[in-house]
Amino acid sequence: MKRLAIYRIYRIVWMAIKFFTQVTLFQKRYQGRFSPTIQKKWEQLVTKQAVEFKKTALSLGGLLIKVGQFLSTRADIMPASFIQELEGLTDRVPPVPKNQAIALLEEEWNTSYHDFLSFLSEEPVASASIGEVYKGVLKDGAEVAIKIQRPNIERIIRVDFKAMKIVIWLAKHFTSFAKQINFDVLYSEMVQVIGAELNFLQELRHGRSFAERFIHMKGVHFPIYNEALSTRRVLVMEWIEGSRVTDIAFLNTHQIDRQQLAARVFHLFLEQVLEGGQFHADPHGGNILLKPDGTIVLIDFGMVGSITPAQAQYVSKLVEGIIFKNYDQVLDSLEALHFLLPHANRQLLADAIRRLVEAYESNDFKQVDSFVMERLLEDLKTIVRKEPVQMPAEFAFLGRAISTFVGVIYVLDPKVDLFALAKPRVIEWAKKQKETTNERLSKEELLRIAQNAILPLRDLPAKLANYLEEPTRMRLYMQQRDIEQKKERARHQTRMFTGLMTIIATISAFFAVSVDDTALLYTTSGVALIALLLYKKA
Repeated sequence: MKRLAIYRIYRIVWMAIKFFTQVTLFQKRYQGRFSPTIQKKWEQLVTKQAVEFKKTALSLGGLLIKVGQFLSTRADIMPASFIQELEGLTDRVPPVPKNQAIALLEEEWNTSYHDFLSFLSEEPVASASIGEVYKGVLKDGAEVAIKIQRPNIERIIRVDFKAMKIVIWLAKHFTSFAKQINFDVLYSEMVQVIGAELNFLQELRHGRSFAERFIHMKGVHFPIYNEALSTRRVLVMEWIEGSRVTDIAFLNTHQIDRQQLAARVFHLFLEQVLEGGQFHADPHGGNILLKPDGTIVLIDFGMVGSITPAQAQYVSKLVEGIIFKNYDQVLDSLEALHFLLPHANRQLLADAIRRLVEAYESNDFKQVDSFVMERLLEDLKTIVRKEPVQMPAEFAFLGRAISTFVGVIYVLDPKVDLFALAKPRVIEWAKKQKETTNERLSKEELLRIAQNAILPLRDLPAKLANYLEEPTRMRLYMQQRDIEQKKERARHQTRMFTGLMTIIATISAFFAVSVDDTALLYTTSGVALIALLLYKKA
C-alpha cells in the first residue's frame, strides 16, 4: 500500500494540512495570552506532531526521512521539542528483508554474490533511508562494507517530491516560513542534492575527491573504494573498524582526549568551508567514525553540497567580523552572500548580532533557564521573520551541516569555544590567500585590518553608552515588537484559515457536482468565494 503513488501523496499532504490547521487554531485560541501553562500546551502540541511525523516517516520511508533530518537541525524555525523527537531519524531506519537486498545486489552484479564474496553478514550493520550497509569478505580475504540501495527507492523519491511540491505550495501561501526561505529554490536544491545521493557512483567520486583534498591532513582517513564492484546502486569500500565519534565510552576506553578531538573535528569541517569546493552535507555522529588510535574517518558522501571560492571568502570575512566584533563587516558579508537584502534595518540586525555574541562570551548559552538568553533568542527569531533576512537555498544544506557538526562537537566538549578555535585558522587563511596570489593589500583591506585592530578601544565609549541606555531602549523595542507580532500573527492566521476554507469548500463543490446535489453545490461555492475574497483582502 505504501508504495502506491496516490497513497503516499495523500498521507504526506494530509499530514501537512493537519499540522498547519492545528497551529493556526492554537494561535487563534491563545492569541495574546502567552503564559507558562500555554507554553506547555504548545510544546505538547508540537511534540505530538513530531511523534506523528516520525511515525509516518519511518512507515513510508523515502524523502520524508531526509525532510525529517533537515527539520531536526532547523532550530531557527522549529520548536525544541519537535527537534528532539526527530533526532532518532538520523540513522535508525527499519531494514528491508535480506533476500530483497541480495536480489538487487545480484541484479547489479549480473551474477550470484557468491562469485565475489566468501561471506555476507546476515543483518545490515547500518540502515538508512536510501541504502543499507552489510559487512562482507571478498574472495581474496579483504573485508569490505557493501552499501546496497533500497529496492524501488528511486521511484518512491520521485513520488515524494511531487507531494513535497504541494506541501511547499501550502507553506508559501499559508505560513510565515516564506519570509525566511525561498521555497522554490530550496526545492531545486533538494532535488539536486538528494537526487545525486541515489547514484552511488557519484558518492564514490565524492569520496575520492575528499581524500585527495585532505591527503595532507594528519589523523584523518577516508575509505578506499572498490570501483570494479561498485555500480549505480551498489557501493563497495574497505571495512573500517571503529566507533561513532560521539561514543563517550569508546573514547574513555582508548584514552582519547575529548577536547583535542573536538578541535580536530571542528577544523576538519572548517577546512571544507574556508577552502571552498564541496562539503559533507550529512555529518552526523554515525558518519564520523573513530579508530582506536584516534584517527577520524569520514564516510558516506552521498549528500554533498558545494560552496564557491568567492562564497568562502565572504564566509571567512563574516567569521572575522564576529571575532573582532566588527558588525558592519558581518552585515556586509551577509549581504554579499544574499542572506540580507539591501533595505534591511542594519542597526537593528547589528544590535541583535552584538547581543548574541556577548551572550555567547558571557556563557549565557549554558544557562538553560536564563531569561536573558530566552528573550534574546526570541527577539532574534522575531527580527529574522520581520526583517528582509532570508536563507539562500544554496546555503540550506550548509546550515544543516554546520548545525550537525556543531552538535557533534558540543557532545565531545560541552565547554568548547568555537571562536577561539576559529580565530587562528581564519587569520592563517587570510595570510595564505595573500601569499598565494602574491598581491599587495588593497586600501580597503588595509582599512579593514586597521579597524579590526583598534575596534576594541574605539568602541569603549559606545559600549558604556549602550550599557546605560539599554533598559529604556529594550523596553521601547519590546513594546514595538509585541505590537508588530500581534499584527503579523493575525494576518497570517486569517490568510491560512481562509485559504484552508477555500480548499475544503472547493473540494466539497466538486463532490456536490459528482453526486448531483444542487443545494450543496450552491452552499460550498458561496463559502469558497467568500473565503477567497477574505484571503485576498487579508
